[in-house]
Amino acid sequence: MDLPWGGCEIALVCDMRIASENARLGQPEITLGIIPGSGGTQRLQRLIGLAKAKELIFTGEVIDAQTALQIGLVNRVVPLSSLMGEAEKLAKKMVDMGRVALGLAKAAMNWGARVSLGEALHYEIECFSQCFATQDQKEDMAAFLEKRKPQFQGE
Repeated sequence: MDLPWGGCEIALVCDMRIASENARLGQPEITLGIIPGSGGTQRLQRLIGLAKAKELIFTGEVIDAQTALQIGLVNRVVPLSSLMGEAEKLAKKMVDMGRVALGLAKAAMNWGARVSLGEALHYEIECFSQCFATQDQKEDMAAFLEKRKPQFQGE
């Protein structure tokens, strides 16, 4: 199944991507005399590297799901029949984590990808420190010591 025009660019905005084994992904805009116009030229290179992104964008090649997995365009490939179940399982796993820590980890990673390593490490320390001011961190530590599952409140 091919993603609709613009579908790959929508997928690039996601933190993680799960594809069915029959999925086909690409940036074929060049075949129409245009370029990806919704962030594809920027997000794709950040995800899979400049050289591979140039290859896909400059040729308009559409790739299969296994190739997308090999180059890091998708995180997982699953049978079409289990696609939604796998996506829900992954989402549930993340929902069970502390929202504050998850948000701070995402912020640190996204910001860190755009700055020098030194700046990124400094920001990571700030985010790490913020975790200790949350109720979720206190709950998680208590749950660990009491050998139970934490009950995060997002605070």
